[in-house]
Amino acid sequence: MCPVSIERNAPLHALNTFGIAARAARLVRISSEADVRAALAVPDIRYAPKFVLGGGSNLVLTGQVLPTVFKVEIAGMRVLGTEGDATLVEAGAGVRWHDFVHWTLQQCLPGLENMALIPGTVGAAPVQNIGAYGMEAAERLHSLDAIDLRSGKLFTLTAAGCAFGYRDSIFKRSGGMGLAGRALITRVRFALPRRWRPRLGYLDLEKRMEATGCRSPSAQQIFDWVVDIRRNKLPDPAQLGNAGSFFKNPSVSAEQCRDIIAREPQLVHYPMPGGSYKLAAGWLIDACGWRGKRIGRAGVYERQALVLVNLGGASGGEVMTLAKAIQTSVYERFGIRLEPEPVVL
Repeated sequence: MCPVSIERNAPLHALNTFGIAARAARLVRISSEADVRAALAVPDIRYAPKFVLGGGSNLVLTGQVLPTVFKVEIAGMRVLGTEGDATLVEAGAGVRWHDFVHWTLQQCLPGLENMALIPGTVGAAPVQNIGAYGMEAAERLHSLDAIDLRSGKLFTLTAAGCAFGYRDSIFKRSGGMGLAGRALITRVRFALPRRWRPRLGYLDLEKRMEATGCRSPSAQQIFDWVVDIRRNKLPDPAQLGNAGSFFKNPSVSAEQCRDIIAREPQLVHYPMPGGSYKLAAGWLIDACGWRGKRIGRAGVYERQALVLVNLGGASGGEVMTLAKAIQTSVYERFGIRLEPEPVVL
């Protein structure tokens, strides 16, 4: 077995999109399954806590990271063939998600275009069950391979086995059957529909159709629209540190929704299966007057209240102080508790 390189007291500033300065006690770069097994052969790594790091786009670091950090850099993309009404494609967990979406369209395989420009890696997509513009990764995921970080054994999960929820999966849960810190995803497969239909039931996309007069856009047109919309709404992490949407859109009962609308007629809300409603967290935050405000070196993005930003040298503590102040404001005004999307470490 090839030895693995272990970086000690490793800087993580460049490995998280918030640009927060922090260090890992130990960091191991993973480019293959063999690297994982080599790392697990080191006794003080095998039996110690571990943290799996993808693109660092859904992460707030609040101090030194004591668990051994496994930085996933597994590459590769390929078309596997057809299965029923779908074409199966596979990507290494370290591939940038947006690059993968772009690549599928180059192969004339639509189906992921609504999730263009989401930051992070392919391996992180099922962990967070990423989603945007009316689509979630869970809808397209076929299966994935992962390694048990205790035994070193490879295992496969189907979409059902991932126990997906809204921005949630088995990989985010600790204890019981949860796999947080216990598994590292190596490769992910998606089933893309051979009979593709555009997914257009989202306000921003409807506005683009109205503006362009295009009522039957191609997958490439939807991809281009989503990229343009996201670039206009969200800051580039390379220019202004951030973790994308910081809070989950809360779900409420129909009765709760009607009660809020009676007081706030402009409330942005979307009907969900089962009669519940999803509320736009960004609108709730904006209504509380947080857009463009700051606490210390952490702020709320001036174009989108759902995004918290690093205004220069912000610590994870400052980001979380701002996040908690926003949560308090929203709860006091609307009676709704906002839940952060990023992992806080």
